[in-house]
Amino acid sequence: MKQALLALAAVIPLAAEVHTVYASKFWNSFHNRHPVLKRVRPGDSVATRTIDASGLDEKGASVAQGPNPLTGPFFIEGAEPGDAIHVRFDRIRMNRNMGWTRYRLGAYAVTPESMEKTYPASYRKGAAVPGRDELLPWDLDLAKGTVKLREPTSKAVKFEFPARPMLGCVGVAAQGDFGPSSGISGTYGGNMDYNEVVEGSTVMLPVYHQGALLFIGDGHALQADGEPTGTGIETSMDVSFTVTLRKRANLPGPRLENAEFIVAIGSQPEFVSSLDRTLRVATSDMVHWLTSEYGLEPWAAHQLIGYQGKYDVITVGGSMGLRIPKKHLPARRERQ
Repeated sequence: MKQALLALAAVIPLAAEVHTVYASKFWNSFHNRHPVLKRVRPGDSVATRTIDASGLDEKGASVAQGPNPLTGPFFIEGAEPGDAIHVRFDRIRMNRNMGWTRYRLGAYAVTPESMEKTYPASYRKGAAVPGRDELLPWDLDLAKGTVKLREPTSKAVKFEFPARPMLGCVGVAAQGDFGPSSGISGTYGGNMDYNEVVEGSTVMLPVYHQGALLFIGDGHALQADGEPTGTGIETSMDVSFTVTLRKRANLPGPRLENAEFIVAIGSQPEFVSSLDRTLRVATSDMVHWLTSEYGLEPWAAHQLIGYQGKYDVITVGGSMGLRIPKKHLPARRERQ
């Protein structure tokens, strides 16, 4: 009888769990050597927090050093190299009433000659973060779900907008024994700064190490396409996600799915890869995705991209995404 019960337990999956875990140590790289924060099984959900890009927590206390301190890593049971994890963000919410941005556009977002006549990068020391003079303070209204620039005040434009909370950093430990900085992105995800990584979206990531080793961080209350100032409205977040495992997926890089689109992400290191290179990476992956999982003939994939695709500038310094509306896709094929 005991052997029969053990055999039955081996084939019946354990019930999914919800884990609440808060980090006390944060990381600045996507490295496989960082100690695991929490082990979770596929299907489990995690409720946690992230701190902002400078290391300020939900109370405004400095608890880590930038850039982009990461929460994690989360070890996904059963994940092996060649697999993929799907991370569905069930909740991404602002948890403090203050955020900050840079004072002007980055030089990488404009022509060199236009920078010669612009205003200085310095604003006022300590206006947003102690010791820094290039940042502006924003007030975040958690109840109304809005963001408002505290200072300076424009005579022409009212800087108050609906918030759209997102995560700038989502990634797994990178290939090999290499820990890229939390300031860049690559095939492992990383600091993608994609403003579609919002509540309700699912990010798909290739696995390079046992357990995948998932990291998240760099919350933005709001960010335009491309992150042209080099920041979103940087703040801390309450985050809940559910992770599932897809065996032998062999993804070439990150992907995203939401209710309306599938998105191939040409995630490449900022300021090293040109946008035309990352556009090609995203487009090539979309062709593969459409043919391998949706059954499109290669020519049909090319035509669908050509007449229904939408390109997103994810970061002006290096990454592009290609969206296809799901309403034009056939049912996804079951993998053998």
